[in-house]
Amino acid sequence: MKIKTRFAPSPTGNLHFGNIRTALFSWLFANKYKGSFILRIEDTDVCRNITGSVDNIIKVMKWLKLHWNEKVYFQSKRLNFYNSIIDMMLQSGTAYKCYCSEDTLKNKKNIQILHSKNTRYNRKCRNLENNIYTTKKSFVVRFKNPLNGYVKFYDEIRGIIKFKNSEIDDFIIRRRNGIPTYNFCVVVDDLDMKITHVIRGEDHISNTPKQINIFSALNVPHPKYAHLPILLDIDYKKISKKNSNFNVIEYFKEGFLPEAILNYLVRLGWSHGDQEIFSLEQMKNLFSFKNVSKSSSIFDKKKLLWLNKYYINNLPTKNLISLFKYYISKENIDIKNGPRIEEVFQIFKDRCNSLRNMAISCRYLYDNNLNFKKIFIKKFFSKFYLVTLNIIYLHFKKIDSWKSSHIWNSILLMSKLNKLSLKNIIEPLRIIFTGDIVSPSISKIIYLFGKHKTLFNIKMYILYLKKQFI
Repeated sequence: MKIKTRFAPSPTGNLHFGNIRTALFSWLFANKYKGSFILRIEDTDVCRNITGSVDNIIKVMKWLKLHWNEKVYFQSKRLNFYNSIIDMMLQSGTAYKCYCSEDTLKNKKNIQILHSKNTRYNRKCRNLENNIYTTKKSFVVRFKNPLNGYVKFYDEIRGIIKFKNSEIDDFIIRRRNGIPTYNFCVVVDDLDMKITHVIRGEDHISNTPKQINIFSALNVPHPKYAHLPILLDIDYKKISKKNSNFNVIEYFKEGFLPEAILNYLVRLGWSHGDQEIFSLEQMKNLFSFKNVSKSSSIFDKKKLLWLNKYYINNLPTKNLISLFKYYISKENIDIKNGPRIEEVFQIFKDRCNSLRNMAISCRYLYDNNLNFKKIFIKKFFSKFYLVTLNIIYLHFKKIDSWKSSHIWNSILLMSKLNKLSLKNIIEPLRIIFTGDIVSPSISKIIYLFGKHKTLFNIKMYILYLKKQFI
């Protein structure tokens, strides 16, 4: 049997991390056994579809390199096929037309709620002749669910799960507008596309017995099921599309790497001993349902940031430079008149946990406007620093070979000869060149500025401070 899985999102919003973990586990399982993985867009609920969602789904999947093996399927383009199956079921008696009005159904539902009863259709139309009314009368099509017995299936993660048929409604499989519903379409698609394993969130467990009963009505075996535990936020609430904090595309914009995203998600509910770092190839080889937890997992952005920083520091630099340039351009930073981007990357990669953060952090290296931060000048600068800057200027001017190691040696020398603390030398330099009091190694930063620009900036500050103190 050739393994075949699918990822079937609805275009009702942007993909969140719960969606992508489902896609990842489905992709890993199929690839582990050299099977197929397909992408199917479940877009029949037109009222809830959001413009741009399909593009978002495809963009995210491509960015994460979760490639599918066939064309992208759209349920909205398969309506005639679904309806042909429904018509066949109406003929065979496994489905029936329900002519009850929406108002009638709503009133009965309200009464059931009032009496604390389960809201369920009373099956009034279950045994009517399908053609008892003219075609002009509005109707839905309901599945004729078995009244007795059980639905029992083996879940690859949770073991045996059992439902009473008496607890399952005669649910609608085609709406009044002629559009089939989710629980019907998914069965027809999984059957037609030869899906062997359905991997999805545990919130779908209640749909599974309905779908299995449709498979039985069609006299075909159902696929195997694996229901993943849900992802929770730090407040133990289920993550959703409504919360932009879990919108995957936003993490792309923030400069996260796909390797970090996938490595983080695979560890949310699955483990292989104490191992934390996994390549995609390792994930494929090691993945097993036996090591998937039944318990919910908490999404921890701090851990994801740690992983992202790990991959920034450990992936081949040549693979990251073009990405770094992309985020530089997104921040509208002109790199034409500044240090080589490769050198900047090497100096900043140890300090930043995302590529966008790195781009923002290095902006001052390409800013040609000398920024006199008055708040820092007032707090840190004095006549003493005016003397110090003159000393620094003279020492830097003597450096013949402009290297960060030579710059640092010059700083050590001026500290020794002039009995200045390193802090009294480094602090004003940081403010002059970075506009802040925290930065990477100051000798490396000054090296990136180049000797000419370094001397020019120090000279401008000396002139500025003379006006303030003399």
